[in-house]
Amino acid sequence: MSKINQLQAAALKGPVEKTDAAKTPEKKVVVAKPVVSKPIVTKPVAAKPVAAKPITAIRKAKVAKPTKEKTPKLKMERDSFTMPKVEYAQFYVLKERLAKLGQPAKKSELLRAGIMQLTAMTDAALKVALSKVPAIKTGRPKKK
Repeated sequence: MSKINQLQAAALKGPVEKTDAAKTPEKKVVVAKPVVSKPIVTKPVAAKPVAAKPITAIRKAKVAKPTKEKTPKLKMERDSFTMPKVEYAQFYVLKERLAKLGQPAKKSELLRAGIMQLTAMTDAALKVALSKVPAIKTGRPKKK
């Protein structure tokens, strides 16, 4: 039930007053003729044949709904880097080798594999591997 305020409660308790509307003569109500519309004719549509599925396939489809666990989406990081052309060309050599082995790869996958290998190294091996990489000047070259 809805709550009513004090003004509404007082109006409900008080006597009902007749207004001038009750004294006025009633107006004649004119009834309009019903509108007759034309019936809508539809053309028959040819039904497409539906291939019947075997009952076993239907039962398997209903029963075999595995629940998938949602894995959280990995956040990606974009970056740019500078490297000598000779080392950059090694991407294509490695990509060709992997394609011949039946395992095609992208440059980003090669970089990630290299990071995994560096992470797996001991501190001494990592230090030796990094000492073999010459330091280069980073940044974009100046425009000529």
